[in-house]
Amino acid sequence: MITRKPSVKHLQSLLPRIKRFFRQYRPAYIPIAYKLAFVLTVLISTGMILLGLVIVTNQTHLLQNQINSFGQASVSQLGESSKELILSDDLLSLMVVTRNFGNNGNILGSAVYSEKGKLLTTSGRIPGQDIIQLYASSSQIADRTYSVEWRDHSDESGAIDAISFLTPIYFNDVIAGHAMVTFSKATMAQALHDTVRTITATTFIMVLLGIIIAFVTGKRLSRPIHKLMDASVAIGKGEYHHHIKERRNDEIGFLTEAFNKMATDLLEKSQVENAFSRFVSTSVAKQIMSNLNHIQLGGKHVEGTVLFADIVGFTSFSENLPANEVADMLNEYFTYISAASTLYRGTIDKYMGDCAMVIFGVPEADPEHKFHALACAVMIQKLVARLNAVRVRDGKPAIHFRIGVNSGYMLAGNMGSADRMQYTVVGDTVNLASRLHTVAEKDQIIITNLLYHDEDIQWRLIAKKFKSIKLRGISEEVSTYIVHDVGSSYQAQINAQIDDILQQPPVSSVI
Repeated sequence: MITRKPSVKHLQSLLPRIKRFFRQYRPAYIPIAYKLAFVLTVLISTGMILLGLVIVTNQTHLLQNQINSFGQASVSQLGESSKELILSDDLLSLMVVTRNFGNNGNILGSAVYSEKGKLLTTSGRIPGQDIIQLYASSSQIADRTYSVEWRDHSDESGAIDAISFLTPIYFNDVIAGHAMVTFSKATMAQALHDTVRTITATTFIMVLLGIIIAFVTGKRLSRPIHKLMDASVAIGKGEYHHHIKERRNDEIGFLTEAFNKMATDLLEKSQVENAFSRFVSTSVAKQIMSNLNHIQLGGKHVEGTVLFADIVGFTSFSENLPANEVADMLNEYFTYISAASTLYRGTIDKYMGDCAMVIFGVPEADPEHKFHALACAVMIQKLVARLNAVRVRDGKPAIHFRIGVNSGYMLAGNMGSADRMQYTVVGDTVNLASRLHTVAEKDQIIITNLLYHDEDIQWRLIAKKFKSIKLRGISEEVSTYIVHDVGSSYQAQINAQIDDILQQPPVSSVI
């Protein structure tokens, strides 16, 4: 009688019937005890299975490493014992050596080959392949040791899984022959079998206990959980003012208190998120948190310093790398710029592509904002130089920054619209700093002549007059300086701070 396999069309016609069957007989309500029992059973079973896999895997690796270590030592010993006998062509003594190895209870067989692969002497079981084929199918486990797994079919004891270890026999860096030792894998297989059996029995006991505990616990939890479910629905609708008034002196009571606290935290979080969606600076965020109900547009004129830093040739650089590598590189460098800014009381105003804008003395007043901005710029360039040394060592292209710094009065405050605003600074001082960094070359820090000759700055900087530049929108040429470093009395501290940044999370510190 010829039977036909069900066609795809026939199976597709059965699917609706199967679905209707399950809908018809599926209970409308499933008690939580059953659900909890099912979930715990699945979790316990999954956990025990994963734990068993880990144990079996580790056991396998451990046994394999032990066999490899013992095999490597044995085949090396056979090679050393056979070296002089091969060179002297003493086959009789060579047979004695291999037979002694073959008589070892843990060894199935041993063999010695000539340098051309000719079998000189053997004892016990060895693979039927020649030495060249064995090397071709083997795996290297050490510098001069190889292993190959094979199955020995014997009429007396049946099939045996075996592993052979091979090594060339060297004499004055010249191969004089080859040695091979064979072991049985039965011990490892038996150990794995015992482990699996133990884990299976433990899993069955744990699953049974889990089902019993789940039923008992589920019945006790089902009553108050309905109230928690109703409250959860209210929270899901955004009704964060909803609280559970019932008080219990047990675990459900603690859960109820935790739920009420969660509702309160969600209400506060909702308010904070609405505020934080408009701001990015930590210092600005603190001001907002202390006055959530009085957020408004506006600003005031303040004296501060602004720093612009971007990557030289970023466009061409980014075109030659995958997007994820470019993003990782930017995130890495912006993280270090943020760390340097924090050390010198700077605030990241914004990131614009590959450019970072950092402000000093705003929003928190800082009488040393000029020097802190310049010290931060020097730290960034030195930090980038240290990072570039690592990148070049790893075969990656170096990253170069150019920086412009300017100081003066600027308008600082909440800019934008009533529903979308940002705390930032604007004005001619900011524009000039932005233009200064665009005329800088790689690894340069450009400042104005006015900033350099400030009585609190000049004696603390090592700088050189650069050139007078004509900037669009400014009638007079701007004299500029290139900053090479801070004064010698500050250099050691900056280098120590860089070491801290590269070795551990940065700690706030100001010169």
